[in-house]
Amino acid sequence: MHALPLWLLVVIFVAGAAVIWVAGIQLSKTTDVLDDRLHLGSALGGLIVLAVATNLPEIAITVSAAASGSIEVAAGNILGGIALQTVVIAILDAFGKRGKGVKPITYRAASLGLVLEAIVVVAVLGVVIAGSQLPPTLIALRLTPDVVLIAAIWAVGLFLVQRAGKGLPWHEDGAAPGAAPHQRGHRTRQQADPKRMSTLRASILFGVSALATLVAGVVLERAGDAASSQIGLSGVLFGATVLALATSLPEISTGLQAVRQGDDNLAVSDIFGGNAFLPVLFLGATVISGRAVLPQANPSDVFLTAVAVVLTLVYAVGLVFRPQRRIIGMGIDSFVVVLLYLVGVGGLVAITLA
Repeated sequence: MHALPLWLLVVIFVAGAAVIWVAGIQLSKTTDVLDDRLHLGSALGGLIVLAVATNLPEIAITVSAAASGSIEVAAGNILGGIALQTVVIAILDAFGKRGKGVKPITYRAASLGLVLEAIVVVAVLGVVIAGSQLPPTLIALRLTPDVVLIAAIWAVGLFLVQRAGKGLPWHEDGAAPGAAPHQRGHRTRQQADPKRMSTLRASILFGVSALATLVAGVVLERAGDAASSQIGLSGVLFGATVLALATSLPEISTGLQAVRQGDDNLAVSDIFGGNAFLPVLFLGATVISGRAVLPQANPSDVFLTAVAVVLTLVYAVGLVFRPQRRIIGMGIDSFVVVLLYLVGVGGLVAITLA
């Protein structure tokens, strides 16, 4: 794509973004239907099915980069977008539900299950930062201890979230009084009647939407990389801002759809679930490439990972304290997250210019 003119690259980029947006809406709708019909449970529906589907572009890019030996690209692709995907919660907070009397998303979606998911994200990212400091020679059987530990923490986290969905020894099974109505666990059930769509149709629509997300995501990455090269924008800065926002469109579209259906918990769970799942891809990248991936991460990638940890902790605190005040249409925690992310981008610029 590097040979194409800039205007055509922009058109391709916008078209890919539009496809991802529409497909993301369908993924949200069909996930609810499949979750209900197949009795997957809240953790499997939000943390696995939807989180994996909306991260298909990152999966494809990571596998392709690892197979070609470009493990720096694999590391940057995974770590560069996690911070921005956390900011997606602020976007959902500001544009998901508007109007007088509407409370912030962390007030409506508050549950101990979501706090637990945030803890899993922080634990996984903590291992990522530690793994980046290990020697690249620490590898055996095409595996490194850091990626194995990341996968183990993710699996244990899924088990704990699933168990929390069955009940916790807290008031109202971990659901906050006055929050959006919950089933047992952390998801609400206010979607449209699933009987209107057959299981077969939902499965086909989910598969087609997932494939569209996958293909459009890869096209988006290629067109964006070529465009950034032509305009002279730093690859790291472009990847952490414009490209990260574009590849986060599935989370934005599915999140907005979930919030408008009254399923605030699914929207937040999708973000936390995706952020916890992405570093698990390092296991596959290590096996495919046969090289230690995390020690090859750039300082900018490690910096963005630390930023993502801080942003996740802000939302964990917000889910506990449930602020009701809104600033510029979003909760105080979301406002703080946006400010911290902008400060993080400033730090990223300083790193790339150093």
